[in-house]
Amino acid sequence: MATRTDDIIDRRRLRRKLTFWRVAALLVLAAAIAGTAAWFYGDMEGATAKDHVARIRIEGTITEDDRLLELLDRVSKSASVKGVVLTVDSPGGTTAGGEAIYEAVRKLAEAKPVVAQVGTLAASAGYMIASATDHIVARQSSIVGSIGVLFQYPDVTGLMDKVGVKLEGVKSSPLKAEPSPFNPTTEEERTMIRNLVMDSYDWFVGLVETRRGLTHDQALALADGSIYTGRQGLKNRLVDELGGVETARAWLATKSVPAELDLVEWKPRRDSAGWLFGQSSMRALAAWLGLPAAGSDILAGLGADRIFLDGLVSVWQPAEGH
Repeated sequence: MATRTDDIIDRRRLRRKLTFWRVAALLVLAAAIAGTAAWFYGDMEGATAKDHVARIRIEGTITEDDRLLELLDRVSKSASVKGVVLTVDSPGGTTAGGEAIYEAVRKLAEAKPVVAQVGTLAASAGYMIASATDHIVARQSSIVGSIGVLFQYPDVTGLMDKVGVKLEGVKSSPLKAEPSPFNPTTEEERTMIRNLVMDSYDWFVGLVETRRGLTHDQALALADGSIYTGRQGLKNRLVDELGGVETARAWLATKSVPAELDLVEWKPRRDSAGWLFGQSSMRALAAWLGLPAAGSDILAGLGADRIFLDGLVSVWQPAEGH
């Protein structure tokens, strides 16, 4: 009798294990199907032959994003896209990244009407990109501006002294690999960096002057790093209108873009290597399992991604606690 009872228990355990692995296999299959569909339809999104208005989002820290540049090029060449709403919500980023996207947006604007619709923030390189369009719409409480360039470097010499570490090296010339975090900055090094910053700053101011129809003195007065609300931006000619997507669509209508056209969001193509477990699939799976979201998203939300930007940056960095 004991043997029969043990057999029953063993069979029940086996059934539970089989059930678990069947459910796990179904979940993996479902994730694979969802990932494949997201990858396929993500690439196909916006590729409709039906006439429409394309919406492109530029969000987060600006870098030289090859996938975004490729997307802007595809939209410019699409015969079915009759106008573009460029939604900008960014604190800025690298100057080179902002320049690359600015040029791509200008090329797009030469092919079809493009209007920028500012969300919460279009500052620094984010504003540079918005100025590449032919019309800027912002909310009354949106933040725009922060026209300027920044170059930051740490000084860890005090820490090195405390831990007893000394760095030595041989250089071909005094300014090679300077400024360095491992030795105090000299006046000659600061002059070199300032010349670098001011050259890019003059270029940025020139873009704003040209794109916004300002005199050089007017552009300089606005390019002291200040940020402005949408209302202030309108007064200072950094913004053309106050409103949202509907206002942006209304401007497109003045450029012979039919108001009844659908607004279709275009997205960059996903990397083929990430077709199975893309970010959206991983977030959904993590949420289902009760796990925290991806660490990269948390870092980005805290603004920590800005720490890793190289070289010159044009980015709005609010003071701590604000």
